[in-house]
Amino acid sequence: MSFYETFGKIRRQALGSVPVLVGVVILVILVGSTALARWIAPYNPTRATGGINEFPSWAHPFGTTGQGQDVLSQFLYGGQNTLWIAFTIAVLTTLLALIVALTSAYFRGWVDDVLTLVTNVFLVIPSLPLIVVLAAFLTPGPATMIMVLTITGWAFGARLFRSQALSLREREFIAAAEDVGERRWRIVAIELLPNMGSVVAAYFVNQVIFAITAQASLEFLGLGDGGQVTWGSMLFWAQNTSALIRGAWWTFVVPGMAIALTAFSLALINNAVDELGNPRLRADRLLRKAGFRKPSASLMTPVKRDA
Repeated sequence: MSFYETFGKIRRQALGSVPVLVGVVILVILVGSTALARWIAPYNPTRATGGINEFPSWAHPFGTTGQGQDVLSQFLYGGQNTLWIAFTIAVLTTLLALIVALTSAYFRGWVDDVLTLVTNVFLVIPSLPLIVVLAAFLTPGPATMIMVLTITGWAFGARLFRSQALSLREREFIAAAEDVGERRWRIVAIELLPNMGSVVAAYFVNQVIFAITAQASLEFLGLGDGGQVTWGSMLFWAQNTSALIRGAWWTFVVPGMAIALTAFSLALINNAVDELGNPRLRADRLLRKAGFRKPSASLMTPVKRDA
């Protein structure tokens, strides 16, 4: 299955699935509004434009922070910074995992042994302490955030893609391509990779969720760039100015809800992607449409719902 076919099926499933459609709508609203932050944000997000911890009003629909900054403007600009960093991390971790997995699965031998060893080392190392240590000792900023989360986030994908590639490596079409003299890079790029489309897409969506939550967690702990407006830094400054104690709930509810809604929308979209690569999920959906109850994990014969 090619990437075009994979994303075509995802699009068709999104149009026919209410949860996926809800996820797409939420994500489009969030991404679209943050992308237009320069034109629709009412104030400069880093300047004081009102009183300290002002309650939401017409002048400041989401209220102000403990420094008098407009929360709505920070939400828009912060989402722009948060999302581009998250998608960059997702792209880099997915590409790195794919390169390692495909190289390991196709060439095998000592190449597979070395790359599997490296992957296992990164899987064994506790990721949270490693992330915290790296972020604490490196210069804060987007580049550091991207590098730290990319280094610590690729290994599971490499293991997942390797197992998928090893399964496909034994198929007849790969042997046929080798028999006719196809070059190795062409077999990997044209024959092997497109048939992993649904797995790669699902992993990419999960990596976006991982990047957003990990980035926000590090920034909340004070390990990000405090001078850059992101959803995580909004939470950090809300906590740093004792917003909860002062009753300024809007300063942490707005970025918290933004992170939660983004992760929620991506999880809904991921349902459609998972269904493409999981025959059990596709069968369950078809049975539900036909009026059958969902089959159990023991694969017992499904029972048709009474009229």
